[in-house]
Amino acid sequence: MIELRTDFQDFFKGKDAFDEILNLQGEIFRQHKNRKTLRITKDDKGYFIKIHRKVGWGEILKNLLNLRLPVLGAKNELHAIRKFEELGIETMKVVGYGERGLLPAWLDSFLITEELENSISLENFCKGWKSNPPDFNLKLSLILKIADIARRLHQNGINHRDFYICHFLLDLNSLRENNSLRVYLIDLHRVQMRKHTPQRWIIKDLSGLFFSSMDIGLTRRDLFRFMKAYSGKPLRTLLKDEQDFWNQVSKRAVTLYQKHFSCLPEF
Repeated sequence: MIELRTDFQDFFKGKDAFDEILNLQGEIFRQHKNRKTLRITKDDKGYFIKIHRKVGWGEILKNLLNLRLPVLGAKNELHAIRKFEELGIETMKVVGYGERGLLPAWLDSFLITEELENSISLENFCKGWKSNPPDFNLKLSLILKIADIARRLHQNGINHRDFYICHFLLDLNSLRENNSLRVYLIDLHRVQMRKHTPQRWIIKDLSGLFFSSMDIGLTRRDLFRFMKAYSGKPLRTLLKDEQDFWNQVSKRAVTLYQKHFSCLPEF
């Protein structure tokens, strides 16, 4: 099966669109075994194409033996984008999707999305905050925005699995507008969706977010602001009722930091 926006249908008219897309050349942003992400331009507009090649039964078995769910194609990310749209969470806009093959081990698939123009990852946007603190209202707005996204995901049975600030893109145009900031959450190929989110996956998401934010100059008060916004509870109440939960988040985040940098984070 293949679904393409009208302008892309015209672009591949008279050709085998699936093969053409799988063999497109462009700027490679990421390449890992059977997956590749590249950027192309069409009519002076940028697009990202995620290509998933067949993985084979050996790769599936290896992942399962290591208690990891294998990524078998682009469909999971497509479904995640559709769910995010339902929940009002900003993310990528789909232009095309295709899948070919019957068995999970032998699927080829792709996902085409529009480039999020004039945006920057929060990792890059916030990296100078420690030495050059931002405007307080801007920092508070971002903390509340990220807490709102995390809460909506987890309350609706979703966990990201790569919930780091590098996967949040800030729309720079929204900085100059009077309405609220726009922040896009990307890299959704490992997203899990269930009726309810297991607590261990919530802890994994939040500890990843905390770990990736440890060097941007956040204060204890900033962390408490996030916790209040995420839980929807007064600080005194959540510290009493959820102390063990947040201790687990903090402990896992610190362990991640020590693993990557061989030292303790500073606050």
